[in-house]
Amino acid sequence: MTYKKEAYKSKANSIIKNFEKRKINGFYCSTKEEALKKSLSLIEKGSSVSWGGSATIEEIGLLEAVKKGDYQVIDRDLGVNSEERFELMRKASFADNYITSSNALTIDGELVNIDGNGNRVAAMSFGPKKLIIVVGMNKVVRDVDAAVKRVQNDAAPPNVKRLNLNTPCSTSGYCMNCYTDDCVCGQILITRYNRLKDRINVIIVGEELGF
Repeated sequence: MTYKKEAYKSKANSIIKNFEKRKINGFYCSTKEEALKKSLSLIEKGSSVSWGGSATIEEIGLLEAVKKGDYQVIDRDLGVNSEERFELMRKASFADNYITSSNALTIDGELVNIDGNGNRVAAMSFGPKKLIIVVGMNKVVRDVDAAVKRVQNDAAPPNVKRLNLNTPCSTSGYCMNCYTDDCVCGQILITRYNRLKDRINVIIVGEELGF
């Protein structure tokens, strides 16, 4: 284990300890391969699964594994038009499991997410029975203010390029506080406490993943 990996593990363990007071289940995996195995161990065979837009769950192979696995998949990308797509996004709110990442994670154990349509933050807040959230160490920040700045300036610009959206940050490379139709920063969710036992499960990975 490298010194950087050792530091990652120590930091993750500190966050996981802070999760306890928030009734959030926390796990640390050194690699994305370990994270994939841990994620799948939390999903019951035959249960329904959906997800929010996330480069992280694609990078660790979780999205592909779920699509090929013994699960009832709710995939919004199977919608043949915008109406069907949005209907599938609404159905995702009733899934047994919802897999995604978090835009940022504070040292004190708070999850900060910013969304365009709001479907992802809505599902993270209420609906699906279980959340499985995979977070790379590159998304760990000091506090909520730093988390919001990170999302707006570090995560949003590459995300809008990935999605081929027309926003000011796609050309400037940093947040311009826009009000465009393609804006991906419409709603902000800060998750600071979980009232439903075992609903929120966060897997911290000792690698840089996603945006």
